[in-house]
Amino acid sequence: HVQLVESGGGSVQAGGSLRLSCAASGPVHPRRCVAWFRQAPGKEREGVARIYSDGGSTFYADSVKGRFTISRDNAKNTVYLQMNSLKSVDTALYYCATSVRAIYDTWGQGTQVTVS
Repeated sequence: HVQLVESGGGSVQAGGSLRLSCAASGPVHPRRCVAWFRQAPGKEREGVARIYSDGGSTFYADSVKGRFTISRDNAKNTVYLQMNSLKSVDTALYYCATSVRAIYDTWGQGTQVTVS
C-alpha cells in the first residue's frame, strides 16, 4: 500500500492556472488507475479526471474537459492535474485516489483550490 499526498493548491483569480501534484510514497502498481476528485461545500464528490496505467487513456468530467489535463509520471510516482482557465465553480477540495477494479481504496488528504 502506498500513501498519497496532494500539493499545489492555492488561491487564484478566475482565468488563472494551477498544477496539482499527487505524490505517492512508492510506486503505484501499473494496473491501478489514478484519479482526481473534488468536493465543494454542499455538493457531492465529483470525479474530475482519471488516467489509466498506460498513461495514455484518460477520462475527464464534462465540466473540466478542455481545461484540465491529467498526466502520470511513473518514474516519479506522481500524477499531475494541470488546471487552466479556472472558474469560481472549480473551487473545491481536490484529492487523488487510486483504484483497483474501479474501487478507490487509497486516498490522499486533499489540497484546497480557491478561485475568486
